[in-house]
Amino acid sequence: MITCKSTRELEKMRHSGRVTARALEKLSAAVKPGVTTQEINAYAEELIRADGGTPAFLGYHGFRGSICTSVNDEIVHGIPGKRKLQEGDIFKIDIGSCVDGWFSDMAASVPVGKVSDEAQRLLEVTEKSLAIAIETVRPGIHISDIGFAVQTFVERQGYGVVRALVGHGIGQALHEEPAVPNYGRQGMGVILKPGMVLAIEPMVNVGTFRVQTLPDQWTVVTADGSLSSHFEHTVAVTPDGFEILTLIDAAPRVNYIPDTMRRTEGGKLGAKQTAGRIQAIG
Repeated sequence: MITCKSTRELEKMRHSGRVTARALEKLSAAVKPGVTTQEINAYAEELIRADGGTPAFLGYHGFRGSICTSVNDEIVHGIPGKRKLQEGDIFKIDIGSCVDGWFSDMAASVPVGKVSDEAQRLLEVTEKSLAIAIETVRPGIHISDIGFAVQTFVERQGYGVVRALVGHGIGQALHEEPAVPNYGRQGMGVILKPGMVLAIEPMVNVGTFRVQTLPDQWTVVTADGSLSSHFEHTVAVTPDGFEILTLIDAAPRVNYIPDTMRRTEGGKLGAKQTAGRIQAIG
C-alpha cells in the first residue's frame, strides 16, 4: 500500500533525514586511505545514536552492519569488515536512520584520495543523474518517468544503469511501495501525489548493467568487474514539486537541488561529494 504523509509526518521524516545527512557528511570527511570499512561503520553508528536515531540497516533481514560499505565494483550492500580503503578506490556509503519511528535513506560515492579520470567522471554522471531524477518529481507524473530520465541521461554518457536493484517508498518502514526503478518507459505505473515519499537511488556502472551477488548473500557486484557508483536521497512529493528530506539544515528546501549536484560553468559537477535484492537495504 502506498501512503501519503501528512504535514506532521513529513516533519518527522525531515528530522530523520537531517540525522542521516549530518552523519553522512562526517563519514565522507573521514574516508581516507588506510581506514577500514568497519571503522567507518562504527563511526556511523556512533553519529546516528548521538543524534537521537538508530541505524536503520542494523539487523535488517540479518544484516550485520549499521551502514552498507561497498568498494569499486561492489554496487550495494557491502558488509563492513577489515578491508582497508586504498588510494583511488570508489567507496559507497549507504546509510539510513530511524528517528521516532520514521526512516530516512541516503547514499553517496566518495573518492578515496585521488581517483582516476574514469572514476571521477562516473561519480559526476551518477550524482547528476540523481539530480535529474529528483527534478523530475512532481504530482501527476508516473513513477516510470523518473527511471526514464535517469536511463536516458546515463546511457547517453555510455554507462549502464542497474536494473536488478531499485529505489523505493519510505516512511514508517524502511521499504514501502512503490518501487522506483532507474530505467523504463515514460507514462507507466503509479501516478505521484503530494505526500508520497521516495528513496531515489541511481546505481550506475562503467560497463554492463548486469549484476551478481557474492557468496555472502548480500554484496552485489557488477557482472563484468567494472566500477560502479551510487547516490541516493529521500524525497517528498509536494503540491508544487519536490522536497529533499535528507539535507543537513533544518529549513525545508522545496524544489531545491544541492549545489554539489549541479553543473559548474565549466560543464562539470563540483568536485565535492555530498553527502534494491528489491526487498533489501539501502
